[in-house]
Amino acid sequence: MNPVLFVDDDTARSHLENIRWRNGVYCPHCGCIGGYKLEPKPDSKRPGRKGLYKCKEGTCRKQFTVTVGSIFEDSHIPLHKWLNAMHLMCASKKGMSAHQLHRMLGVSYRSAWFMAHRIRYAMTHPIFLDKLKGIVEADETYVGGKSNRRDGKHSTTKVPVFSMVERQGVARSFKIDRATAANLKTKLAQNVDTDAQLFTDSYPGYKNVHKRFATHEMVNHAAGEYVRGAAHTNTVEGFFSILKRGIYGVYHHVSPDHLQRYLAEFDFRYSNRQVSDDLRAQFALKAAEGRRLKYQDLRRHIVRAQKTAENIKGIAEATRAIKDTLGS
Repeated sequence: MNPVLFVDDDTARSHLENIRWRNGVYCPHCGCIGGYKLEPKPDSKRPGRKGLYKCKEGTCRKQFTVTVGSIFEDSHIPLHKWLNAMHLMCASKKGMSAHQLHRMLGVSYRSAWFMAHRIRYAMTHPIFLDKLKGIVEADETYVGGKSNRRDGKHSTTKVPVFSMVERQGVARSFKIDRATAANLKTKLAQNVDTDAQLFTDSYPGYKNVHKRFATHEMVNHAAGEYVRGAAHTNTVEGFFSILKRGIYGVYHHVSPDHLQRYLAEFDFRYSNRQVSDDLRAQFALKAAEGRRLKYQDLRRHIVRAQKTAENIKGIAEATRAIKDTLGS
């Protein structure tokens, strides 16, 4: 696998324009079809940026590049390193760590970590856009730390993950708080078509699921039953084997706060496993459109929400004190 697919920003920008604007240039600000390119002027005091376009719409007339409105917007990291990182993550069956990207691309570890999370964000499947059909297998597993036994009590830091996989099709995985019947049934109802044939193991949380779908069959693993005719969960368990080999062998540790994004990465590669690495990377580039991930803004919103909550709490306490004073 050659890590240097794009040697400079010019080739990377041309490739991204061919992917994103395959049907013609359009303005990401107003959606207007068309736009003319502003050629850089080397002799000018302000030569302009390469790949700069301007909208032809009279009410808009804004300037833009192919990175506007995507995960690459306003990034100081060279575009060719972004595209190389995306290709490496799409081509690596079990993922690629930020340390490996840091070494191969020549960027800092912090930059590589942030790039990887932006790319995973682009890989995220739109929630409930379409439902799984045909034969669907569902199962739950646990990822994370090791189980601990102290004073006869069993505790664990593992996080439950629920996955649904179409046979010969796509995968969809979710981090859940607990593997309860209510949580499992909610995810099944949101993601699986009612006409689908559902196969699960004999976990009690799947009882009465047959009322929601065309058919539902369970295999009893506790009794040594793993295949009964067409009923089995081998496909989803094969997906779990890839997921766990990636998490434990490549990433080693995944924070529960970011686990959902890692699941999206494995879902994306598994769902597009039957195409070439180049085509899979093109799918990811197309999915990067219209998505941005800004942790700084997220932290700012969290701080603002905390201050708002503190103010509301202070107002409530002051109101309570006034009422107590008036009452006395």
